[in-house]
Amino acid sequence: MGDCETIVPLMEEEENLIAAAQNIVKALGSNRTLTDDARKILADLGTQLSSITRVSETQDEDSGDQTEEQFIELEEQLNLVQTKVMNWEVGQSMIWDCGQEEAYEYLRYVDQARKLIERLEGLNVDKGSREDELLRKAHDLLQTAMNRLEEEFTHLLVQNRQPFEPEHMSFRSSEDDTLDDGSIVSFGDDSVEDVVQRDSMSRSFEEYIIELVHPDVIPDLRCIANLMFDSNYGRECSQAFINVRKDALDDCLFILEVEKLSIEDVLKMEWNSLNSKIRRWIRAMKIFVRIYLASEKWISDQIFSELEGVSSVCFAEASKASIVQLLNFGEAIAIGPHQPEKLIRILDMYELLADLIPDIDAMYSDEAGLCVRTECQDILRSLGDCAKATFLEFENAVASSISANPFPGGGIHHLTRYVMNYMKTLIDYSKTLDELLKGYEKEDSAAILPHMTPDREEDNTDRRCNISPLAQHFRSFTSILECNLEDKSKLYKDDSLGHLFLMNNIHYMAEKVKNSNLRTILGDDWIRKHNWKFQHHAMSYERATWSSILSLLRDEGLQNPGSNSISRTLLKERLLSFYLAFEDVYKSQTGWSIPDSQLREDLRISTSLKVIQAYRTFVGRHTNHISDKHIKYTADDLENFLLDLFEGSPRSLHGSHRK
Repeated sequence: MGDCETIVPLMEEEENLIAAAQNIVKALGSNRTLTDDARKILADLGTQLSSITRVSETQDEDSGDQTEEQFIELEEQLNLVQTKVMNWEVGQSMIWDCGQEEAYEYLRYVDQARKLIERLEGLNVDKGSREDELLRKAHDLLQTAMNRLEEEFTHLLVQNRQPFEPEHMSFRSSEDDTLDDGSIVSFGDDSVEDVVQRDSMSRSFEEYIIELVHPDVIPDLRCIANLMFDSNYGRECSQAFINVRKDALDDCLFILEVEKLSIEDVLKMEWNSLNSKIRRWIRAMKIFVRIYLASEKWISDQIFSELEGVSSVCFAEASKASIVQLLNFGEAIAIGPHQPEKLIRILDMYELLADLIPDIDAMYSDEAGLCVRTECQDILRSLGDCAKATFLEFENAVASSISANPFPGGGIHHLTRYVMNYMKTLIDYSKTLDELLKGYEKEDSAAILPHMTPDREEDNTDRRCNISPLAQHFRSFTSILECNLEDKSKLYKDDSLGHLFLMNNIHYMAEKVKNSNLRTILGDDWIRKHNWKFQHHAMSYERATWSSILSLLRDEGLQNPGSNSISRTLLKERLLSFYLAFEDVYKSQTGWSIPDSQLREDLRISTSLKVIQAYRTFVGRHTNHISDKHIKYTADDLENFLLDLFEGSPRSLHGSHRK
C-alpha cells in the first residue's frame, strides 16, 4: 500500500508542473520582449531542466547495467541447472536408485529451472532477444527434466508395488467353486434335502486399507507430483500414475480369478459353470471394492494430497475399466433368461451390490466418478428387475410342472422338496424381496390354476389382507403346489397310493414350515390346517386299503342257508380270501414309501390296531369252527408283516409262515 500512496501525489505534482509550463509557453508566444528578471528566471529554469535530464540519463545507464547483471546471473544459474540435469541423461541408472540425497538434489535443481522460467517470463522479453533465447533454453531444459521425472515416477510406482494376497483376507471359502453344492436342481432331477443353500460368505466384511505401494516412497512420489504440476506437466504425471495403477488393478482381477467375459459368453454358459462364476464374482466384488479399491483410493489421496481435485480424477481413470468389467458381468446375468435356479444367486448379487454402492459412491463422489456411480445404479436396477421376474417365473414353473407318469412308491415328489427348500432359502432374502415385489400384489391363484377350489381361493384372498408381498406369494406357492400334487395323485390307478402320496407330501410341507423360518411367514394356522390335511389323507388311505379287507372279517353272509349256524365252508373261504387280500397288500405296499420314520411308524400302528384287532376277534369268535390247518397266519405274524410296509422294497409272503 505504501508505494501506491506515494505515486498519487507525484502524479498530481507532475500535472501542475505541465500546466505551469504550458502557461509559460503561451506567455512567451504573445510577448516579443522580456525583462531582465524574466530572462534570469527562464535561464534558471533551463539549468534545472538540464540537470533533470542528466539525472534521467544517469538512471537509464544504471538500469542498463543492472539488466545486464541480471541476465548474466540468470544465464549462470541456468547453465548450472543444465549441467546437473544433463548429467543424468548420460547414464542409464535411475536417480532414486542412487539414494534420496541425489534425488532431492535433482528436484531442487529442477525447481530452480522452473523458477528461472517464471522470472524470465515476468520480464516481458522481446521476441528474438537474447532473453527470449534464454527462456527457450530454460523451457527445453525443463521439458527434459520433466520427461526424466515422469520416468522416475513410473519407476517408483512399479518397483515398489506390494503383493496383493487375497488368501490372507479369507478370500477362499471352505467350498470348492467347482462344486454345484449351492445350486437348485431343476424340476426334472432328483433332489436331496436342503439342496438350496445361500452363499456362505459372511455379509459383514470390514473395509480396511492395505499398502499396495511401499509407504517409504509415498513422500517421494508426492514431491515429484507436486513439482510436475507446478511446472505445468500435471497431465503427464497423472497419465503415468493412471497407466501403472490400471495395470495393477488388472492384475488384481486376475488374482481374484475374474475373467474378461462378453455378454454373449455369459449367456451361452451352462448353469453349473455360471453358478460357479457368480459365486466367485460375489467374493471378488466384495474384496475388490472394500479392500482393493479403498486401498487404491488411499494411495491416490496420499500422492496427490496437495493438489485439489487431482486424486479423484486419477483414481477414477485408473480404476474405471476394472470396476466396469465387474459390473458388466452383473449386466450379463441381469439380461439372461429368468430361470428359477438362478434366483438365489441373482439375489446374492443384488444384495451385495446394494451393500457396496455407498462405498462406491463415497470413492467416486465427484464428477470424475459419475459414470461409475450411474453404472452401479443401472446394474442394481437391472438385477432387481431380473430377480423379480425370476421369482414370478418360479410360480409359473410350479404351476406348469406336469407329470405323465405317477411318482414311484408314492414318496415325496422332487417338486415338493424343490418348492419348500426354495421357499425356505428365500426367507433369508425376505426384506429384499418385499421391496422388489411392492406393487406386484398377488393375482388370484385361480387365474393360474382354473381348477382351484373356491374355498381355497377364498382362503387365499382372506389371508392376503395386511400381509407382506412375499407372504402373499408364498401362500400362493403352497396352494399351487397342492393343486399340482392333487393332479399328480390322480395318475395312480390305486386310490390308496394316491392318498399315501398326498399324505407324504403334505406332511413334508407341514414339517418344513414348522421347523424353519417359514413358520413366521405362513403361520401356525397354516400348519394346523395342513396337519389336518395329511391326517385326513392317512385315514383315507386306511379306508381305501383296509375297509374291503376288514369286511371279510365280519360275520355277515357266513350263515348256512335257512339257519343261523355258521357255515364252515363259507368261513374257510372267507378266511382264505382275507389271507389272499392281505398278501396282495403286503406285496404291493412293501414297495410303497413313507420317507418320514415317525409318520411311517404312526401309520403302521394305526393300521395294526385296526387289522390285528379285527383278525384276533374274528378268529377268536370262530375258534370252534376253524381247524388249525386253516389258520395260515397268527395275529403276531400279521403284526410283523405290517412292519414291512412302506419301506420301498416290494416283498412277497409266498404263502408261508414267517417264523
